[in-house]
Amino acid sequence: MVRLLSVLLVIPLLASCTTIIEGTSKPGVSFEKSGPAGVVPAGLEEFYGQKLGWENCAPYATTGSTRDAYGSKRDVECTRLRVPLDYSKPTGDTITIGVLRYKATGQKIGSLLTNPGGPGASGMASAAGMISEYRKTELAEKFDLIGFDPRGIGASEPAVQCLTGPERDAERLDLDTDTSPAGIAQTEQENKAYAEKCAAGTKFGASMLANLGTRDVVKDMDVLRSALGDAKLSYVGYSYGTRIGTEYAETFPQNVRALVLDGAVDPTQDQLASLVAQAAGFQKAFDEFVKWCREKNDCPLGDDANASFRQLTTPLIQKPVNVGDRKLSYNDAITAAIQAMYSEQLWPILLSGLVELKNGKGTTLLRLADAYFDRDDQGQYSTITDAFNAVHCVDDPRLTDKNALLETQKKYKEAAPFLDDGNPAGAALDSCAFWPAPVTARTGPPKADGIPPLLIISTTGDPATPYEAGVNLAKALNSRLLTFEGVQHTVFLQGDRCVDTAGVKYLIDQTLPADGTRCA
Repeated sequence: MVRLLSVLLVIPLLASCTTIIEGTSKPGVSFEKSGPAGVVPAGLEEFYGQKLGWENCAPYATTGSTRDAYGSKRDVECTRLRVPLDYSKPTGDTITIGVLRYKATGQKIGSLLTNPGGPGASGMASAAGMISEYRKTELAEKFDLIGFDPRGIGASEPAVQCLTGPERDAERLDLDTDTSPAGIAQTEQENKAYAEKCAAGTKFGASMLANLGTRDVVKDMDVLRSALGDAKLSYVGYSYGTRIGTEYAETFPQNVRALVLDGAVDPTQDQLASLVAQAAGFQKAFDEFVKWCREKNDCPLGDDANASFRQLTTPLIQKPVNVGDRKLSYNDAITAAIQAMYSEQLWPILLSGLVELKNGKGTTLLRLADAYFDRDDQGQYSTITDAFNAVHCVDDPRLTDKNALLETQKKYKEAAPFLDDGNPAGAALDSCAFWPAPVTARTGPPKADGIPPLLIISTTGDPATPYEAGVNLAKALNSRLLTFEGVQHTVFLQGDRCVDTAGVKYLIDQTLPADGTRCA
């Protein structure tokens, strides 16, 4: 996009008023034209100034979880934003982005866009789930809350499609723990087949996969900003959503108003170092869970909690536990534990699951794993796993150095001993090594000269995006760091008064908390 903007004129436009367009072409739809607003790249005027047709959100819910999240809500409305499939070919094929809105109740400053991370999570569902806490703050009066499903995800069309529900169920039972040469070869063949299925199962095939990364998501977000009538962007990004926010600031620095980035992806680490750091983060969270668990009468973890956990879970490698007409695999048990590390609220559920497993049952752990993979009771999966892989494969450099992979596996096991399956470290190439589309992301540390200071929030006991990642992002963007002392992944607008007060004040009047502010 930097190269594209260097050779095309950009047209500065003032924010325009919203025009309600009366029409009967589609009953139940309210058409609005609020853009174009702010800076519009030449050649994209029709996208930046498009009218949006807002309607009931039920048709946008594609899974059981999204039906629960927003399909039956009456206080939200949804629309589809039209964008180019390939921004270098704006007159070519187009795709749509699913968008959800909860309207401001008072005198509006503008729109507040949000993304929950993943990559692959539904921003529409996340925004709908935020409303109860959002209403408790002044933000509800000042901003329309906007959740969007990034391209290829959820209600956006076309969606990434690699595996069917039954194929995903089978994949979860395929452990790939054999690290012998034959086992590695088999795993790599499966990963190659997966990449081929993604290209074959997704509309526009390799062209869609090539234009699915963060580079393109931020361009969609700028189109959405303008179509909503905002000259500059206000945004809250969680986890991978911080990468979206950082990329947006780099690509459109002149369009930044206020960005809250919570649970940062470290801009200074390569993938392998980040993986090991994440392993250490999950081990730290597991150690805190163990302290909590041992205060309960039924805690099944002994003096050596890592060994106790492995004794409970590793037998599943050879013998999964029957759960109705399904099975709890070793992979699912590990996924359930990792899911529970994201929030202390899930610790009692994990404890129940471990007690069940000790007694030969797996219902609760399987449900936790299902929640992680976003599988509903009918066996339908959301796009989250396939989209996660697809975005990762065009966002991050390909890992093909097997010596480096092997060394990282060893370091991972050392950093998170509770996750050690007891098998030798392996070095199988993942599906990205066979991906039918090139890497499209920027390289090097972020550079966003000219942006106002942003608010970076980092949690001391965050298992997925360790605290230092937020410290490093704040330094890289010359922005303000807010520290939260706790054990969870992300915190803003989740009920902590100290964090919420600081974040709300910044978003409304762009006043940052004092340097060194800590919340507990």
